[in-house]
Amino acid sequence: MAVKKIKPVTPGQRHKIANTFEEITSSKPEKSLLSGKTKSGGRNNQGRMTMRYIGGGHKQKYRIIDFKRDKDLIPGIVKTIEYDPNRTARIALIVYKDGEKRYIIAPNGLKVGQEILSGKGVAPEIGNALFLSEIPLGTIINSIELQPGKGSEIARSAGTYAQLVSKEGKYGIVKMPSGEIRKILVTCKATIGTVSNSDHALERSGKAGRSRWLGRRPRVRGVAMNPVDHPMGGGEGRSSGGHPRSRNGVLAKGFRTRGKKDSDKFILERRKIKKRKK
Repeated sequence: MAVKKIKPVTPGQRHKIANTFEEITSSKPEKSLLSGKTKSGGRNNQGRMTMRYIGGGHKQKYRIIDFKRDKDLIPGIVKTIEYDPNRTARIALIVYKDGEKRYIIAPNGLKVGQEILSGKGVAPEIGNALFLSEIPLGTIINSIELQPGKGSEIARSAGTYAQLVSKEGKYGIVKMPSGEIRKILVTCKATIGTVSNSDHALERSGKAGRSRWLGRRPRVRGVAMNPVDHPMGGGEGRSSGGHPRSRNGVLAKGFRTRGKKDSDKFILERRKIKKRKK
């Protein structure tokens, strides 16, 4: 995985930093694992806009991903590594010994032709899915379940990973990508390794048009609006607009918006909050 700086033949390419896609081995997705994908444009069933700044974008097909990894102890061979327009990570097409095909989120270092397994008693190697109870301490993991059998929910985007720090009874202590440390049941599954396409964070679109291709319309700054439209709007000339806040008046910097949840008892240490430079 690498990125490339493009020669500025056009203004849109001057600041563009693009992915090389060198790890991609197939440009055609598996037809049996595709599903239609509709776009709402941010409108509800009455045609009213309920989400701003959404609309347009290239037509996409959804790739059905196996987040549960429930084909236990059946060997699977990595057939291709593919691009997925619906996520930042790469996906891998797995062909199992019984003939079934499934997509999984590809970890970094997964190669075509490699054999992967999931379930009890499996070796903790890249691409294998194990229960937390069988993963060695200090192992880098991704695609982690929060509830047994529900499917992976944590550390699924490009370059992310978590770490199994320790085990206490029926819980594993996991350091999350955000830095938060929390308890997760050892009966939950996780995949060994870091999620692929770690260079995604280095990419630069280069022009506003690429955001439109992704279905994102221009986002208007609050200070550029009128007072009737936003708490930070109005004022003579280029006024700052006061303390940063949302359209509904919720403070945007330093103000915690998370309410009390039942899952709070599983959080041992909250994520680190970045301090603003004075």
